[in-house]
Amino acid sequence: MRIGHVAMYVNDMERERDFFVKYFGAKTSSKYSNFQTNFSNYWLTFDNNTELEIMQREGMIDPPKGAYRTGYHHIAITVMDRKEVDDLTRRLEKDGYQVAKGARMTGDKRYESVVLDPEGNEIEIIAEGIFDVK
Repeated sequence: MRIGHVAMYVNDMERERDFFVKYFGAKTSSKYSNFQTNFSNYWLTFDNNTELEIMQREGMIDPPKGAYRTGYHHIAITVMDRKEVDDLTRRLEKDGYQVAKGARMTGDKRYESVVLDPEGNEIEIIAEGIFDVK
């Protein structure tokens, strides 16, 4: 078994779509809209055919996104190596995105950083593989 896709409601689908396309190389579907249900979405597909569905519907609520809450917490996107984690984190910061946690080795032997997408959702950038803690 595998996870088929992850979905999230967003306020600005085009801004979110452009973020994932520009920084993470996502390929995007055409926008789908169902005017009877006031629902729209884009499908974003990444290199290994992992999919992210970004959605919008009339009447959504947008509560504050506290760091420690139940439910969706973050999306982890794996890149090739530590250098790519560092480079992409710097690029996002330079472009005005908030770096929530700078690049570092975690206690579970992963090299990662955490940035916030345009709507404040956590995106973990993680290097391929598990590393020895040094």
